[in-house]
Amino acid sequence: MIEKVLRDNLPIAPTHIEMQLNSTVDEAKRVLVKNFPLNQAHSRMIQLTENLAEQEGINKMITTKEPKTAQTQTFAELLTQLPEASEINLSNRTWKNYEEILESVGEASGLRISYDGKNIKIMTLSVLHEKYVRFVERLVNNLSIRKKIKLISFGSATMKVSEKERGSEPDCCFYVQNAELVAKKDSIDFSKDVPPDIVVEIDIHHASTAKFDIYSKLEVPEFWLFDGKRLIIYVLDGGSYRATKKSVGLPMLTDEILSDFLGRLEDKDQFEVLMEFEEWLEKN
Repeated sequence: MIEKVLRDNLPIAPTHIEMQLNSTVDEAKRVLVKNFPLNQAHSRMIQLTENLAEQEGINKMITTKEPKTAQTQTFAELLTQLPEASEINLSNRTWKNYEEILESVGEASGLRISYDGKNIKIMTLSVLHEKYVRFVERLVNNLSIRKKIKLISFGSATMKVSEKERGSEPDCCFYVQNAELVAKKDSIDFSKDVPPDIVVEIDIHHASTAKFDIYSKLEVPEFWLFDGKRLIIYVLDGGSYRATKKSVGLPMLTDEILSDFLGRLEDKDQFEVLMEFEEWLEKN
């Protein structure tokens, strides 16, 4: 199946595609890199994944129990081969499709998967993206300890509610006002438990426009969005988000303060900036 999709989608003669009969995803990736400049090979790997999803069908790729040949290569294995900062968009999909992809991928690191009621978006992460995510987590946790504010972090936990047909994996999330309700929990059932008080998205490679609808439907009170230059704080108000200057859950933090310390990472390392944040905490 993979070699068929390659032949259908690559603008080169079939005789130039050197693939064995039972080609694997690794072989497909090798062919792409051999025949195209690296940036084009990456984009065509994404195209291959989306087209294979269309032609083979998500359900068959995920649920097949046959030996893993070219015809039964799983969708999850394709995803592991994508370059960092890639984005796969699968339109007109069902909740069942979304849950099957989550089950197939399991706890695989380096992916973020969301569903907005109609479309599935799968994103791969980058080193730069993770640098910002880890920094936000450390900054918030330092604030929690220094000011003795009880705060529970659940990282990028999969937030999904079948009744609302919405699901997402934030880059990080925190319970502040409702920390006591989840403090002793090892897992969260988002169909029964309260949502995080704050979710954070680092939007340096991919647009997070659909996340506004998802998080509002999941009733997340506060949404921080960083675009690489500026962090904007949004609060849920009447079913939709509006920008605000100050965090509700952590009122010491404003959009300007968070943007300032995140911006310092362009010239300084994380340790230096965290030490500067410590100094700021001592004065405030």
